[in-house]
Amino acid sequence: MRLSSIQVGKPRLIGETGSEATPWTTGYGKQRVLGPVLLRSLNLEGDGQADARSHGGPDMAVLAYGAGHYPLWRVELDWPGLAHGAFAENFTVEGADEDSTCIGDIWEVGEAQLQVSEPRKPCANISRFWHRDDLLRRVESTGRIGWYMRVVREGRVEAGEEIRLLARPHPEWTVALAMEARVNKSRDPATARRLAECPALAADFREKLLEVKARAP
Repeated sequence: MRLSSIQVGKPRLIGETGSEATPWTTGYGKQRVLGPVLLRSLNLEGDGQADARSHGGPDMAVLAYGAGHYPLWRVELDWPGLAHGAFAENFTVEGADEDSTCIGDIWEVGEAQLQVSEPRKPCANISRFWHRDDLLRRVESTGRIGWYMRVVREGRVEAGEEIRLLARPHPEWTVALAMEARVNKSRDPATARRLAECPALAADFREKLLEVKARAP
């Protein structure tokens, strides 16, 4: 695997000029970084999240996305110029995707070590930022969602560096299967419960797996 590119960006207010009905603050629009970047326990230097309730924190310090998805998107969306970082990811990774990456995987890149903590649950901001109403649906239906990582060891990382897989304690739980378990938790609660027992899984994802909606009276 290889770290193809790194993107960071602070939340910013957009939509003041009338392109949006209501101005809003977003962490989308991250920019590519050249040279070493310091990875700390909560995020990369220069990065930030607009919605701290749903994004960020120790279990969501870094968002990773497969570089191999981009050629597909460029054709399917008729968008030749679609650049890395378009899905708000920090790490665009060659040689990894949702079917080959597992919950609990430990990666070493540069001076740092990270662990895969949970699938990324896409939100409507993907469509809102790019003014493409169908983009969120496409991301969900293709399974090209990305995944979050926690920081095991802080350090400097740089685009172009090799990513080494140091450990795979839970090969049975690919990112794709973990998201499938969440989507199907009502129809298959047993699988959701088994995933919830995975110690490497992020706490917020575990809570969603075990969440039971109250029946309407």
